[in-house]
Amino acid sequence: MPFSSKPKNFTEHQAPPGYAKSPRIDYAEVLNPAQLEAVAFDKGPLLVIAGAGSGKTRTLTHRVARLVESGVSPKAVLLLSFTRKASQEMLKRASQLLDRRCQEVSGGTFHSFASSVLHRYAGAIGFGQGFSIIDRSDSEDLIAMIRKELSSNEENRHLPRKSTLASLFSRSINKALSLEEVIYEEYPHFSSQRDLIAKIWMTYGQRKREHHFLDYDDLLVYLQSLLSEHEDIRERLSGTYDYIMVDEYQDTNLIQAQIISLLAGQRRNVMVVGDDAQSIYAFRGANYKNIINFPEQFPGTRVIKLEENYRSLQPILDFSNALIAPAADKYSKCLFTRQGGGQLPVLVAASGENAQSRYVVREIARLKSQGVLLDKIAVLFRASFHSFDLELELSRASIPFMKFGGFKFTESAHIKDVIAHLRIFAAPRDRLSWQRVLLLVEKIGPRTAQRIYEAVAAEGCGAPGLLKAKLNTGTQSSLKGLRELIAAIGDAPHSLVRWGEMVLKHYLPALKARHDDYPRRVRDIEQLLTIMERYDRLEDFLTDMALEPPSTSIEDRLAVEAQTAGRLTLSTIHSAKGLEWDSVFIIWALDGRFPSVHALNRPDALEEERRLMYVAATRAQRVLHITYPVEVYDRTTQSVLYEPSRFLEAVPEDILERRFYSGR
Repeated sequence: MPFSSKPKNFTEHQAPPGYAKSPRIDYAEVLNPAQLEAVAFDKGPLLVIAGAGSGKTRTLTHRVARLVESGVSPKAVLLLSFTRKASQEMLKRASQLLDRRCQEVSGGTFHSFASSVLHRYAGAIGFGQGFSIIDRSDSEDLIAMIRKELSSNEENRHLPRKSTLASLFSRSINKALSLEEVIYEEYPHFSSQRDLIAKIWMTYGQRKREHHFLDYDDLLVYLQSLLSEHEDIRERLSGTYDYIMVDEYQDTNLIQAQIISLLAGQRRNVMVVGDDAQSIYAFRGANYKNIINFPEQFPGTRVIKLEENYRSLQPILDFSNALIAPAADKYSKCLFTRQGGGQLPVLVAASGENAQSRYVVREIARLKSQGVLLDKIAVLFRASFHSFDLELELSRASIPFMKFGGFKFTESAHIKDVIAHLRIFAAPRDRLSWQRVLLLVEKIGPRTAQRIYEAVAAEGCGAPGLLKAKLNTGTQSSLKGLRELIAAIGDAPHSLVRWGEMVLKHYLPALKARHDDYPRRVRDIEQLLTIMERYDRLEDFLTDMALEPPSTSIEDRLAVEAQTAGRLTLSTIHSAKGLEWDSVFIIWALDGRFPSVHALNRPDALEEERRLMYVAATRAQRVLHITYPVEVYDRTTQSVLYEPSRFLEAVPEDILERRFYSGR
């Protein structure tokens, strides 16, 4: 859905030709009273506290349909979410409810919205010639180059790794804290290097501007700056959108909350939907206080709570309510369902990690024998490595599974190599991609690659500049294959997948020379080609790969939707948010692991881990098992961990069955 501005002849609330005055949808028939109140709300700020499984998406979908049905121009409605898939699904459902006008609603993620606006007003932010979006891996590579340039060998050994530096910089931006504060709070052991770290950050910012790069965080920073500093642009944008809706508001950071406030303008027709009890992304900068403080930011806010649950049976809801009840700062609510029956959730103490894995495998086999399909079962965990032992047991039992979280497809070397070849066409000033492509060529090292890049840049015509660049005979000879690729793509019909096939053919010799497992990597690239088939424009493909890359794996390979049927799901809890299964296992619910030992003396971190367990529990529809191994030695504290998670202490005995499993 493109982010398009209001038509010139638009009149607010003007019904389109042929619009039926009587509503086509009987909202009172299909919505419960709280949902109906939210959908029917007209003007002003609205906060919807949507408990887990309470029909949040249904409410937003019907709200979109009602606004459009009442005569609001679809292009005057902005729907922001945290995944493109979520916004597309909501607009698709709204169209099915009403008609295709709902597909014209401006919908997308904060970052895709920012990208769209910034490309439109690039000159106002100092990027008159455009910019490229770099992903986290590219960002880390640029930081690594700067780190090496600015530090001696001795200093280099004491500096944080490139990934840690990237995290430091990102957290400073998203949490609105100084770099020094982030270092002291989260990485105090690097405090002696703070001046050099600050210099690296400053240089990183300069290099991005020089090469016309924006990283993931820059998209929000520059949008907020654009809206704050350019009144004419702010008024144009806020005047475009009569109604703003934000999904998962508890996951916004301070910059995103400021963007919403600036876009709201004088109308203040802002509806935010979320659940403070499901705010679990503080590590990305999410601030649950945005949803807590929304009524203060927008005085006169109507608050509506959705508490009727359509997902889980009551025993699971009783457990979940008890789990979150001790939370310090929250909107009180009590989830309930009209469905009857259900078994108590089970807490299992296992004699060790492998016994825990065998218990889970045994119960999965039992559920399967009762007719529960594998793809209706999930095993959830706090950290990706918690599932390693279980993965071995599942393989021994021949139980197929897929894993969400911890897999970064677009950060695999071979995928980045292919994307780099494509990026030099879309963003010819992208020094990182040129460097990556050129270093794949035999007999070309870093210095020669830099000279080639400068020669190409001097031609001023993008990737085809390599065909004209003034280079010595030896270098020209080494670049023969790459020059042929660039010429062939220039002559080929405009087909992204065809370009990808040509890149693969050119890249294959280098892939074989560098990776013994190249057949598996070729299959990965073929999956990438399948994704390319969905795109007409190279720029759209590269933007999506930077903002929302695939993250699901089967045996360390990219999983496409057709491959997921009939497989058990293993997932970090962060990756499971928004999903649901018939039966759920939460493993490693051991105090010191969940919550982690690092959170025990940090009240905010401890509260977030409570919310994390709440999110995990509310994924289950019918069956919930929580397991933990006993007598686990923790090297950090040099102690033995044996107690279940402290979050389970407040859960009454009569709503949680307790068992012990020896593994025999």
